[in-house]
Amino acid sequence: MKQIPNLFTLLNLVFGCIAIVCILQTGETIVYTDATGFTTVNMPEKIAMGSLFIFAAALVDFLDGFIARLFKASSEMGKQLDSLADVVSFGVAPGLILYQLLRISFAREIDGLEVSMIALAPAFLLPCAAAWRLAKFNLDSSQQYSFKGLPTPAAGITVAALPLIIHYQQLNLQVLLLNKWLLYGIIVLLSYLMISNLPLLSLKFRDSSLKNNLPKYILAGIAIVAAIFLKWVAIPVVFLAYVIVSLAFKNKIA
Repeated sequence: MKQIPNLFTLLNLVFGCIAIVCILQTGETIVYTDATGFTTVNMPEKIAMGSLFIFAAALVDFLDGFIARLFKASSEMGKQLDSLADVVSFGVAPGLILYQLLRISFAREIDGLEVSMIALAPAFLLPCAAAWRLAKFNLDSSQQYSFKGLPTPAAGITVAALPLIIHYQQLNLQVLLLNKWLLYGIIVLLSYLMISNLPLLSLKFRDSSLKNNLPKYILAGIAIVAAIFLKWVAIPVVFLAYVIVSLAFKNKIA
């Protein structure tokens, strides 16, 4: 029984590995420009499939903690194993998504297929920041009801939403999300937030009182409304709301 949570953690790692395989096996990317200059993108399905496996890894990541508490099987090994799996699923895999999106962004330019690796290398900042964040988290036992810096799964899920928004061309954001400068900005922002010491909400509830959990209830309300009306776009919107609400109530975050 004690190893069941660790098996779920390993499943998280397996899903992360499958995500990486999907992200790297992209096939053709076709960009269309009509007479008015409007651009649509035929995003390879396998990148979007990789995103779905990152979401599956996030679900398993949640379940392993729940199961560990259920079976009272928490252990130091489980803690370390969880972080090692998270580096792959929410660091390396999302980093490769950003790498591929940057590559596609440059491919739309003249001579873009000859882009230098130097222009694509910033994508690897995200896995490095994720590893740094997880190592710091393992050394700090105080981050139970609040976080110092952005949790790595939150960063990974936010990046994983981008190919799905592009693939389904939601709100016609596909051109914006393939802008290299926006992608560089996303890399810098997420990497900074992960290694920072900014006080951010943990979604764990100490009790059910409105007074002690007002920021979490506000965030839950935003998430429900966004999910109904924005579909995959809801994920980056909720991410921004999470950061803003956390900073707005930073004095109340324990």
